[in-house]
Amino acid sequence: MTDDLPDGLVVADGDARVITFNAAAARMTKISAASAIGRDFRDVLPLHDAEGRDWWKCLAPYDGLATRTRHPERSLFLPGGCELLVTAAYRRDERGRVRRFTVCLRDAAHRARQERDRADLVSTVAHELRSPLTSVKGFTATLLAKWHRFNDDQKRVMLETVNADADRVTRLITELLDVSRIESGRLEMRRQVVDLIEETRKVIAGRIAAGDPEDRFRFESRGELPEMWLDPDKIDQILGNLLENAVRHGAGTVTIVVEPDAHKEGAAVSVRDEGEGIPPEAVQRVFRQFWRGPGGNRRGGTGLGLYIVKGLVEAHGGTITVRRAPGGGAEFRFTMPAGAPDYAS
Repeated sequence: MTDDLPDGLVVADGDARVITFNAAAARMTKISAASAIGRDFRDVLPLHDAEGRDWWKCLAPYDGLATRTRHPERSLFLPGGCELLVTAAYRRDERGRVRRFTVCLRDAAHRARQERDRADLVSTVAHELRSPLTSVKGFTATLLAKWHRFNDDQKRVMLETVNADADRVTRLITELLDVSRIESGRLEMRRQVVDLIEETRKVIAGRIAAGDPEDRFRFESRGELPEMWLDPDKIDQILGNLLENAVRHGAGTVTIVVEPDAHKEGAAVSVRDEGEGIPPEAVQRVFRQFWRGPGGNRRGGTGLGLYIVKGLVEAHGGTITVRRAPGGGAEFRFTMPAGAPDYAS
């Protein structure tokens, strides 16, 4: 049964001899269970801390305080440099002597990647915030100091710039909160019946009202959709991000197709552009944080939009893929299941 555990498990008896060494521990340490069983666990797992100190000598698990019951997670290293996250617990007899010493091992690589991702997120957010906040501070300070030197048109241009930069900061903070909720699984879904076709038309109309040419978009509705219970705000965000991506990074006409999915049990939405498309080797990275197209062109984005789209689609129980569009360019296609949620039935 211990071989079914995802974490490494090493158990030593009262004489410090290994009696359990599961498959996950063997995989992480590259030590076979057969060679570990019966040996002193300190020889099997010669762990050292970041300063190179022998951890078991520092810990003295069989000779230390009889009141100890466990050790919190700590990052330790095997001689080859393999980093492990290690926790330990004691089982003692009535006299406080150690009868069983249990060590749990976890691979530190995933934790390290998460920490790097968080550091990248903080760095990106700090960089993206600096520019608009510098602009806001500069224009407001100038207006306060020299208000009477500017005419009304100059004041209007400066205030419009401040307003646009404030909107940019708000969008960035919203994206940051969305990323946090997706990673922690705390996205709140407020489902209701949504007309996906009308919702798509509304998002396209919003892009046109914001200044995009009307002939930049082509909308197609194919077939009758089943009743869709969706979160309308999040659907708007999904569609808005995909259209923004197509307009910013694509070229030509942006085609949006809404149709029943392949099994007629939900809806599928495709957003296609006529640009250069996404290289096949980059397809697996498109929905990661901070991904940007070939050449790493920032073009004003944070690289979080498609990551957020994937999280919102999956929160609905749907899926999203990217491929080459029939006429060239990129095609993002997401599906949404139909039917009322359990609480509404």
